[in-house]
Amino acid sequence: MPESRNWSSCMERLGSTFANASEFEPGTALAASDQLSHPSLYRRLLFVALLFAIEGIPLSNLVHKGRGAGALLQIAIVFVPLLVAISYVKSKATIEDLSAELRKVSIAWRFLALHAVSLVAFVSLCFVSDQNDSVLQAFLIAGWYLAGALTVGFLGLCFIPPLPALRLLRETRWTWIPALAIALLARRLIVYTSLGNGLVWNPALDLSWKPATDLTFSIVHALLRLILPNVIADRASMTIGTPGFHVEVTPWCAGFEGTALMLVFSAGWLAIFRREYRFPQALILVPTGMLVIWIANALRIWLLILIGVAGAPNVAINGFHSQAGWIAFNAVALGFVVFSRRVAWVTGHAPATAPLERGTSNSAAPYLMPFVVLMAVGMLATAASSGFELLYPLRVVAVLITVWCFRATLLKLDWRCGWFSALAGIAVFLLWLGLDRMSGPSSDSGIGPGLAALPMSGRLAWLAFRTIGAILTVPIAEELAFRGFLIRRVISADFHSLDPRRWTWLSILVSSLAFGVLHSGRWLAGSVAGLIYAWAFLRRGRIGDAVFAHALTNALLAVWVLSGSRWYLW
Repeated sequence: MPESRNWSSCMERLGSTFANASEFEPGTALAASDQLSHPSLYRRLLFVALLFAIEGIPLSNLVHKGRGAGALLQIAIVFVPLLVAISYVKSKATIEDLSAELRKVSIAWRFLALHAVSLVAFVSLCFVSDQNDSVLQAFLIAGWYLAGALTVGFLGLCFIPPLPALRLLRETRWTWIPALAIALLARRLIVYTSLGNGLVWNPALDLSWKPATDLTFSIVHALLRLILPNVIADRASMTIGTPGFHVEVTPWCAGFEGTALMLVFSAGWLAIFRREYRFPQALILVPTGMLVIWIANALRIWLLILIGVAGAPNVAINGFHSQAGWIAFNAVALGFVVFSRRVAWVTGHAPATAPLERGTSNSAAPYLMPFVVLMAVGMLATAASSGFELLYPLRVVAVLITVWCFRATLLKLDWRCGWFSALAGIAVFLLWLGLDRMSGPSSDSGIGPGLAALPMSGRLAWLAFRTIGAILTVPIAEELAFRGFLIRRVISADFHSLDPRRWTWLSILVSSLAFGVLHSGRWLAGSVAGLIYAWAFLRRGRIGDAVFAHALTNALLAVWVLSGSRWYLW
């Protein structure tokens, strides 16, 4: 698309592209403006959930004020999904009709403004200390609850108007009773029932699940006894290892984080690509993936102890401990994707013939392999370090080799870039610094002490590779994967045949949130950056725009880091 085309022409093209994009559910596609202001019921529920999570996660510590809201939140987390599921099974036709009707009703943005006002009031009341005056204290608690209820209510009314909501409640009738009963029973069983020698789970206090922790401890103990002669295992302190090196198996070590990530990943994957699977058979993949990642977590602790015993305690604690979990998760997630598509029982069709047997290449490989290699080499290099990733140059070399191997396909892409991509790159740089200032002090990345221990030649060489990686290999690998591939792959399995400017709101959200999760502690900044890079890419459909915007952001960050030794940003 020539650079001389104006912005309105570009938006018309995006609108026509979006009109043909896939929906959450079957139905006639709408224009882009209609999809934005008149989304279906499914999209509205997704928007509510996303906004609630974005706002609620950072403020979750304010909910537990000893006023009972934590218990209500636990009940609501179980009640709402159950209510939606039961209502859909009971009144599927009504919900489909209601979803079609909501396409004619625009989003009530005025309620979003009221939601913001009530959220500010709720947060303000969270910081008000309890009063000695019982009457004043009662008014304070009542106002706190009222502000919280209005915050949730206005958010719901923004996307689901009162009349459709009342109709939905009327049609589904008494479905809320079993949903509420199960939610109340689940909370009582989970929080107050003892199992083994400890509470099953009390999320209001911690994530400890004593039976799971004990079983993890037992598996690690059994594996260590196969190799080491002098294993110590103290269940009272949950300490295991040898006299020379031992670790404490805390509740977090029981694998909660990995199983939770696998639950989100597997459920999200099946939801997005549900047309490629058979249900309910495919649902068995969710607990299977969670079980595999939990077993992998026990193996992680076992290997960590072996590395420490072998004489590398710093590598075990500072490198392997932090990265092995991510290595396991990525391996299990990748195995989930590959395995699930090769089992006819859950896909409904025989596994496709291997691409090489058909004489054709895998169309996704040129987009994904640079990113896969970047992540794999990075995790292995970090796991082998003791806090400072001395082997970072391997990332740069590995990605450059991978890009060279796929050069024939990659050179066919449009690598041109325009002025808008430069503005996007600068905007993300300013956003990144702004959110970093708001988040407060950041932890040291270990780069400063690591560089100080190197000779001058080694220091300069490492910084050169780190800068090249930030400006060249990282933007290419990540933009090919998240913008070049994922946006279109969410729309269609045959993504390669789609116009590069084709998108849906779901594809934009999935690719941007996945990009944000990649940046861990800076997930919010990463998600917004993903949206901006997606804008730069979709404006002309050129991968060069997204890569240049990303590279410019990283170049500005590199200058900012090197000029002031702000290593925490790296």
